[in-house]
Amino acid sequence: MPWLHLIFGLVLLYAGAQTLIRGGAGLALRLGLSPLVIGLTVIAYGTSSPEMVVSLQAALSGNGAISIGNVVGSNICNIALILGACALVSPVTASTQIIRREIPIMIAVSVLLCVFLYTGNGYLARWEGAVLFTGVVLYTVTTVRAARRESANTVLQNEFKSEMPDGGGAPKKDGLGLSIGLTLGGLAILVVGSHFFVGGAVTLAEGWGISQTVIGLTIVAVGTSMPEFATSMVAAIRKNSDVAVGNIVGSNIFNIIGILGVCALIQPMQAPAISVVDLAAMLLVAAVLLPLCKSGGKISRAEGVFLLAGYVAYTWWLISQNSA
Repeated sequence: MPWLHLIFGLVLLYAGAQTLIRGGAGLALRLGLSPLVIGLTVIAYGTSSPEMVVSLQAALSGNGAISIGNVVGSNICNIALILGACALVSPVTASTQIIRREIPIMIAVSVLLCVFLYTGNGYLARWEGAVLFTGVVLYTVTTVRAARRESANTVLQNEFKSEMPDGGGAPKKDGLGLSIGLTLGGLAILVVGSHFFVGGAVTLAEGWGISQTVIGLTIVAVGTSMPEFATSMVAAIRKNSDVAVGNIVGSNIFNIIGILGVCALIQPMQAPAISVVDLAAMLLVAAVLLPLCKSGGKISRAEGVFLLAGYVAYTWWLISQNSA
C-alpha cells in the first residue's frame, strides 16, 4: 500500500507540474513576458513545484527531515544523475550567462545552506528562512531584468525555446480562462499528489526502519526531480542540450532559496540525520559543475559517466550507512 501511494502520488506530481507549467506560461504570455523570461522563471520554477509542495506538506506535518532531505537530495540528483544521464545522450552545453552568473549563484547559495545546517546541527530557523526567501525575491527580480535586457539576444532566446509547453517557440497562447484553470488545477493536483507521496514515503521509512532524512535524500528526491529529468532529457534528445544546464541550475537555486526559504519561514525544520557527507556531496556537485562546463563549454559523455558514477557511489554510501 505505501508503494501504491508513492507511485500514485508521483504520477499526480508529474501531471500537476506539467499542467501548472502550461497554465503559468500561458498567463505569463498574456502579461507580455518574452519566451526567455518565461523560461527563466515560470518553467524553471514550475519544474521545482513538486519539491515545493512535497517539502511544504512535509514541514507542516512535522516531517521537516523529509523537507530538508528532499532539497539536498534533489540538488545532488539534478546534477549528478540527471545531467550525467543527459550527457550520455548528447554532450550538454552551457551558455556563457549560465557559466558566469547562474552556476556561481548556485554554488554561493549551496554554501550558505551548508553553513546554516552545519552550525545549527540540521536545524533551519525562521530567520534563516527569511534570509533565503529574501534571496529568491532578489534573484527573481534581477533575473527578469537581465532577461529583458537580453531579449534581443537570439542565442539566449533559443536556449529556452524547447522548454516551452509546445516543445519549441513561444508557448501556445491559451485563453485567459483556460490558463487560469490550468494553473489552479495544476496546483490542486500537486497538493493531492504530495499528500499521497509524503504519506507513502513516511510509511516506508517507518516500516523499513530508515530515517526520514534518508528517504528524503533518495526516494523523495528522485521522485520530485522527474519534471527536471523529463525537461532536460527531452532537450538532450532533440539536440537542444543547452537547455539542460539552465533548467537544472535554475531549479537548484530555487530549491534552496525558494523552497527551504518558504518552508522555514512557515515552520522551522529539524533534520538531525543530515550529515557532513550529505552537505559535502551537495556542495561538491555544485562546485564541480563549473569546471566541467568551462572545459569546452560542455559536459562530455565521459564527464557524464563521471557524474553518474558519483551519484551511484553516494547512494551506495547512504544505503550502507543505514544498514550498518
